Amino acid sequence: MTKTTAGCLAWLAVVMALLAGGGARAQDRAWIQIEAQPTRAEAMDRARAYAAVFPDVAGYALSSGWFGIVLGPYRREEAAMKLRDLRGEGMIASDSFLADGRTFRDRYWPEATAPDAPLPDPVTQAAAPEPQALPLPQTPVPDDETPDEARAAEAALTAPERNEVQAALHWFGFYSAVIDGAFGPATRSAMAAWQEAGAQRATGVLTTAQRVALLSAYRGAMAELGLQRVTEPEAGIAIDLPLAMIRFDRYDPPFVRYGEVDGSGVTVLLISKPGDETTLYGLFDLLQTLEIVPPAGPRRSGEDSFEITGRNGRIESYSYAELSGGLVKGFTLVWPVADSARMARVLAVMKGSFRPVGDRALDPGLAPMDAARRDGMLTGLEVRRPALSRSGFFITATGTVLTTVDVLQSCARVTIDGDLPMSVALSDAQTGLAVLVPQTPLSPPGVAALQTTPLRIGTEVAVAGYPYEDRLTSPTLTFGFLEALEGLDGEADLKRLSLPALAGDAGGPVVDGAGVVIGMLLPRAQDAARQLPPDVSFALAASRIEQRLAAEGIVLRTPPAQGTLAPEDLNRRAREMTVRVACWN
Repeated sequence: MTKTTAGCLAWLAVVMALLAGGGARAQDRAWIQIEAQPTRAEAMDRARAYAAVFPDVAGYALSSGWFGIVLGPYRREEAAMKLRDLRGEGMIASDSFLADGRTFRDRYWPEATAPDAPLPDPVTQAAAPEPQALPLPQTPVPDDETPDEARAAEAALTAPERNEVQAALHWFGFYSAVIDGAFGPATRSAMAAWQEAGAQRATGVLTTAQRVALLSAYRGAMAELGLQRVTEPEAGIAIDLPLAMIRFDRYDPPFVRYGEVDGSGVTVLLISKPGDETTLYGLFDLLQTLEIVPPAGPRRSGEDSFEITGRNGRIESYSYAELSGGLVKGFTLVWPVADSARMARVLAVMKGSFRPVGDRALDPGLAPMDAARRDGMLTGLEVRRPALSRSGFFITATGTVLTTVDVLQSCARVTIDGDLPMSVALSDAQTGLAVLVPQTPLSPPGVAALQTTPLRIGTEVAVAGYPYEDRLTSPTLTFGFLEALEGLDGEADLKRLSLPALAGDAGGPVVDGAGVVIGMLLPRAQDAARQLPPDVSFALAASRIEQRLAAEGIVLRTPPAQGTLAPEDLNRRAREMTVRVACWN
């Protein structure tokens, strides 16, 4: 249970006691109580945060010992309308309510008393004990109530008490409808299911003893997790967070970061950024590059919102963001796989409580970053990187890719260009080539044509590839010469090149001046007995590639007759056919 709910419900218990004692007075004005905190310091912080959103925030010490945060005062009719509108817009918590000021004591916010808002008349009352949320009965609870007695006890429940019963049933997975305090068919079915799960007679009406047991378990779970309503004024987000498991870390626009507490393994990001549909789509792609968002799991992206669920053997995460009024807001929750059952309930609470607040988003300049911090990092979050990256190139108009078997070592999955999943159709250790096919057909910007006719030694060639693996986002051309038509040991299937290639270039297309592929660059051999100069490289000949693929039923394009291309045209053609192939563990 949140501190907000705890304070509000304790306040209601005191009000009921006062009304029973006849302490009534004229009710010509009212406040909207939106939160309560157990200490003045916490209440001051929260009131200060709310004041950034609402111009008429006030704070009063309550007779219960808690410190209330209210809006107003207003005429009672105006207060009722404002309460309805603010709830409907998600600007305030759903458990906010009208207060008549009977339990207000000293004002603590603002510190100076405004002349047009006099303090309510004080009510003399003995000091209240330490508040509890909807205190459970202190007298022995009969465990043999008749159905009529159970219904009578249920009828005496206040609206907040009925809400809490539904919230408890929801928390334990028996109730999924709206929490409105109305005990209709859905609530009755949930009560019956809870009774049945406890090997009790499923009547659909909880006895007082059963209700005490349910609420005690629920409050214990809430206390253990520290679920509390948090309104983040800088980000303009209100949400219930498990503050026993996380604590505020820092602002890293577009994120408000909450780190784990006491090794809980739980982290939270609040997402807040001005923008449009392009911003939303960019954020959808960006989050999926982070280590905290595992690649396995369903994704949904629409025009105005997205959801990402990820899971691996260590963690699970859920991300949500929505676009409204030129602002993108949402959250990410990350938790250990071992704690999935409990965190699934926490996630349900967070999803149900998330509300954008106000018309502001996190200021991008709130926490500026230097270039060193941005390099390889995203606002302090580790970017997920592949175990290995090599080069490859398109060989069919539907997106089939040729690459080196070197990139397929112990891969859980293979992608091209970052996030396009591919399946391995062929892995041939003898030739060193591999064929990848897309899980859905692609329309590549360029397709290789293979030159299988004899070549002239000394021909200028270039390899298109990703020499620095995933550090660069586009392919690079490295130039050299065809030095021999065979390998050092006379291998007819190889072409020896004078070309200073790097590890990431392996699998890339080796092209001549016309942009025609004469071979596929092979990885450098790891031979301790023979260290070759750094500019000695080898390519699998195009004729051998054609022969091997023909055995698999793959027919390659033949090059049109043309002369040497201008440097910019050669660069464009090579880049269009080349892809980065990534191996993910």
